[in-house]
Amino acid sequence: MFDAVLLSQSSSAPLERLPRARGAIRLEFKRRGAGTALDRFYQQGAARVRLPRQPAGEPPLAILLNMAGGVTGGDRFSSDVRLQPATAAIVTSQAAERAYRSAGGAATIENRIELQAGARLDWLPQETILFDRSHLERRLVVDLAPGARFLGVEAIVLGRRASGETVRQAQLQDSWRIRRGGRLIFADGLRLDGDVAASTARAAVFGGATAMATLVLVAEEAEGRLDEVRRLFADLPAESGASAWNGMLVARFLAVDGFELRQSLMPVLSLLHGARPLPRPWYC
Repeated sequence: MFDAVLLSQSSSAPLERLPRARGAIRLEFKRRGAGTALDRFYQQGAARVRLPRQPAGEPPLAILLNMAGGVTGGDRFSSDVRLQPATAAIVTSQAAERAYRSAGGAATIENRIELQAGARLDWLPQETILFDRSHLERRLVVDLAPGARFLGVEAIVLGRRASGETVRQAQLQDSWRIRRGGRLIFADGLRLDGDVAASTARAAVFGGATAMATLVLVAEEAEGRLDEVRRLFADLPAESGASAWNGMLVARFLAVDGFELRQSLMPVLSLLHGARPLPRPWYC
């Protein structure tokens, strides 16, 4: 749904009255026989979901779409994904999200995930591209019951290098919060503000890279996957590193551009996704 007003050519309406995009998604999956089925479905405003037919034996796939074509200051989007006990699902996005120049205020994207006992979710959205003078606040909150498995990735690209784009000024606040059994086990935050080009050029920040990603696996086997993930890094173009502790594996990627980031992310995601191809939108 769009909160819109009609403006004449001479209008000087305040920013809060200009059109703003809103979108919300609610998905819940339940156990059906030996597999997983959709139990509850809700979509509102500019947020849409597609549920393509999956091959026999594969978990349901939900593809998120932003019908507004991107986000800008004042837009608000949210998604809630809930998996009941012993279910499995995959969530991805139809395309990269785009954060455009803001005329005032932040665009907000809030994603909440709840996995009950024995549930498995692969949260695999494509990257978010920040344009010059964009302002984005993004939050990912995950609540896991003991025994649940979560694989998640979030990626940020500063402009499209192949199109000659440079992000000089932008604001970004990006946060993760993961709880297992009600206890916080992972908290992470990234903040960019002001002269992004100068900040990211510093060796202690991005070292000149314009694309980055964080990958988190929370699973019983997570710590045992560390060596095979690190072995993959030797053949990847991005600067990559991984650690594992307390039933988690966390990997970081820094790349010169979005293309190099994808080349590095996809082999690692595919490995942890069950050594099988990623959802089709990743190859489009």
